[in-house]
Amino acid sequence: MLHINDITLRLGPRVLFDKATAALPDHARVGFVGRNGAGKTTLFRMISGELAPESGSISYPRQMRLGRVEQEAPGGPGTLIDFVLAADLERARLTEEAETATDPARIADIHMRLADIDAHSAPSRAASILSGLGFDEPAQNRSLSEYSGGWRMRVALAAVLFSNPDLLLLDEPTNYLDLEGTLWLIDYLQRYPATILVISHDRDLLDAVSDHILHLDQAKLTLWRGNYSSFERQRREQQAILLKHKKKQDDQRKHLQSFVDRFRAKATKAAQAQSRLKMLAKMEPVSAIVDGHILPFHLPSPKKPLSPPIVAMEDASVGYGAEPVLKRLSLNISDDDRIGLLGSNGNGKSTFAKLVAGRLEAQGGVVRRSSKLEVGFFAQHQVDDLDETATPFQCVAELMRDSTEAKIRGKCAQFGFPNVKADTKVAQLSGGEKARLLMGLATFHGPHLLILDEPTNHLDIDSRAALIEAINEYEGAIILVSHDRHLLDACADRLWLVDGGTVKAFDGDMDDYKRYVLDRAGAGNGRQAKKDRAEAQRAEPQRRDAPSKKDAAPLKKRIWAIEEKMRKFQDLMARIDKTLANPAVFSKDAAKAAQLSAQRGDLEKALVAAEEEWLELTSDAEAAQ
Repeated sequence: MLHINDITLRLGPRVLFDKATAALPDHARVGFVGRNGAGKTTLFRMISGELAPESGSISYPRQMRLGRVEQEAPGGPGTLIDFVLAADLERARLTEEAETATDPARIADIHMRLADIDAHSAPSRAASILSGLGFDEPAQNRSLSEYSGGWRMRVALAAVLFSNPDLLLLDEPTNYLDLEGTLWLIDYLQRYPATILVISHDRDLLDAVSDHILHLDQAKLTLWRGNYSSFERQRREQQAILLKHKKKQDDQRKHLQSFVDRFRAKATKAAQAQSRLKMLAKMEPVSAIVDGHILPFHLPSPKKPLSPPIVAMEDASVGYGAEPVLKRLSLNISDDDRIGLLGSNGNGKSTFAKLVAGRLEAQGGVVRRSSKLEVGFFAQHQVDDLDETATPFQCVAELMRDSTEAKIRGKCAQFGFPNVKADTKVAQLSGGEKARLLMGLATFHGPHLLILDEPTNHLDIDSRAALIEAINEYEGAIILVSHDRHLLDACADRLWLVDGGTVKAFDGDMDDYKRYVLDRAGAGNGRQAKKDRAEAQRAEPQRRDAPSKKDAAPLKKRIWAIEEKMRKFQDLMARIDKTLANPAVFSKDAAKAAQLSAQRGDLEKALVAAEEEWLELTSDAEAAQ
């Protein structure tokens, strides 16, 4: 299918590709990985013909159609649905020709070909793709010019998917998608019938979609069979074997060199010494696989924890005008919560985050925050707001005005900007480096609550792993908004769904949420979805009466989720009991003591309800087994 033959390319003094070779099989789903700046996008440009290698070649069948999302967002007065439909060039050409053709034979040929390419279903297929990427029917009939750059890039992705190319090239497709769009795209790519080459740092996408991994490292390309987890395991195994082989060879070299040094001057041993010198010269050195150093993230924990809840809402509402964006908010945030915030873009996740952080005031109801609460806020749009002319040293110095230069540079190094890197202009930093700087500034004072809005954009896989480790070591509360499912799986222990103008707990894990998203996406796509739902509803009474073995797995997940909820209720009650056990609480702040007592009563009721549900589900699970 695609052959990359001994390509070499330099970018200034850097060698991006040095006689790199790889061959992608037909209908392979290939994840393309490597460090940021290694040259992955450059290879896409060479495959597309935008850039030529200095030597070597890239070849594929002449009739093969390539599909790639352009770097520039599309625009213009045309509607979204028309733009997507126009991406199928053959259909557009034949449809136009059918309106003007007069030769009966040609007209027959045109309609035969239109039938072959399933042209009649094109509008529904285009609408289905746009719907999966977050555009409902009214949005699909609006003009491109009404949308921001990020939303227009989604339309460009929809157009490429609709064109159904033989080789689909995707460069970080999830960077402009929300979690819901990412889940839909993963499901779509799993069923894609042709060859895929996707650059991504989203580990879940690479594991779910890829059956091969193309690795760019030290200017060489290596194709591995299997998904990303398989690649990582195989590479570690190879690393261990090479290290063992290298040690063995080093020992042998040392032994031979010792013989030469010892006997070279002796006439009786000169021939043997010369023979061993030749053996040394012929030995091909073994190069061990050495991973580059990954700078850690440092998220300072709060110096003194606060009594829970640090934020409490009672029937609160929030918005920007007369009509609130979110209402009926009755939620508590504890001092060690790890909350993953779910919901499509535009539903109000950012609005809710601003309310929690105190950047927006409630329009109704009550929002109580601990008086000493400090909030750290990281959002992707803030990366673009950094002063391009400043340096990391100057940014940190603003927060350490009374400190010595040595201490400021020490803090810069902790952020990931050691030595001269601290004096580099922000404009010259990569996207990942800007994110590191902003993360360090947002968490500088050790906040009690950290809100992270899409923190993994611009980070490669290894840096994402370092961020996960830092989040799990951080001892304050965290609210995560991310399209990176791996991050949410690894860090969030509670899921809240922003939908329908409110925020509520989501009962389930990320697997349940994936099913929820895909079921909703499929619900608007035709009669089959309605038929499936009707069949599911008819089967529901039977499942309740006599659970089958197939029901056991989802039941276990729900039981686990309820057990986690019960544990959380018990922990909160224990903390409140500990606080109320101190007589000084009642004398110093009687109102707070009364509030804590009321909260304990609510928690006790919630715990009883959860225990009853747990008992019912465990009975169903036992029956299913």
